[in-house]
Amino acid sequence: MNSAPTATKTQNGPPAAAPTLTRLRDLSGPRQALLRLFQTINFGHVDGLEVRGGEPVFNPVPLVFIELKLDAEDGRRDEHDLGNFDLRAEALRLLAELDGLGDGTIERIDVRYGIPRRMIVEPRLRRVAQ
Repeated sequence: MNSAPTATKTQNGPPAAAPTLTRLRDLSGPRQALLRLFQTINFGHVDGLEVRGGEPVFNPVPLVFIELKLDAEDGRRDEHDLGNFDLRAEALRLLAELDGLGDGTIERIDVRYGIPRRMIVEPRLRRVAQ
């Protein structure tokens, strides 16, 4: 008897959904670099991040600001040393916003606990109303 699991087919069910990008290694190099930057910042913000074709661009280099607690030690994020990890909902939302932005500038991304929490965007208009 074969004990290997088998896929079950439904005759009228919806087609299988496309795989979602929910882990760090599923992302492009620039997107991985952006999430790693957030981990390094831990608390702070990124200003002036350029986006081209939905991908973060690090030339010109965005401004990075790190908040330092003077009454406590700031530790590194646990995920910082992991080669791969599940993405939080906030990171997935940011990536979806990058896709929607296409080309433009993210004026500011606020980072808390190494996670993007809020962003201010300046979209580039592809067409100018006449």
